[in-house]
Amino acid sequence: MLKPHLQNVAFGVDTVLLRSGDEIDQVYFPSSGAIAFMVDMPDGHTVATTLMGPEGAVGVLAVLGPSRSPVTATVRVAGTALQIPVPKLQSAFARSAAIRHVLHVHVRTQLLQLQHVAACNALHSVERRMGRWLLELHDRVAADVLPLTQEALAQLLGVRRTTVTLTMSRLRAAGAIRSERRGFIEIDRNRLENVACECYAVMQARLGRSYDEELSAVPRAAAPLQADATVPERKAASGPKE
Repeated sequence: MLKPHLQNVAFGVDTVLLRSGDEIDQVYFPSSGAIAFMVDMPDGHTVATTLMGPEGAVGVLAVLGPSRSPVTATVRVAGTALQIPVPKLQSAFARSAAIRHVLHVHVRTQLLQLQHVAACNALHSVERRMGRWLLELHDRVAADVLPLTQEALAQLLGVRRTTVTLTMSRLRAAGAIRSERRGFIEIDRNRLENVACECYAVMQARLGRSYDEELSAVPRAAAPLQADATVPERKAASGPKE
């Protein structure tokens, strides 16, 4: 059902796939790279809520009906994705219990990550949070050299670049970062895991368990959604019915 409507697209660093407040008209299934979901604050600061790679989808909430993006989805590591128009995915979602099952699991894991990151941002130091972000990026890049600038790290963490510079010097002193050159950060994975907050290991375990248990469960056979239960047409979203 999906394959005829999928288009392979490439995206570079800093590409904005979705902007906060924009109506979602395309959903992206990344094949490679890493995309950060950013919250834009009124004072101009940004902070990341989660990273997305080949394990997930960008804009998937649109299957529930016409909606505007609550976050800005910005590419942090260049890659490729399969792109599908929202109406095509909504149609498949209505017809297929298997597709509904997979997307429901994905949305639940996203919510789990958002809740945990909120707690992590409130409780842990910049140094430990930077360690977590670097590990999450490393999970999505097949190399120990991460294509990442200090400016991008500052946006992920929601801090000033001077804070990033100071924090990176501490990580370098701990051996977690072996070297740094413009636009690239080389890490020592084992030492970085010792520096990062416990949130990384906790979330990996929870997400792994969620995907293993829930995705392995065979969805209960179900008839396609009835016509009056399908997602509403976009034109119906312009205002309340009389």
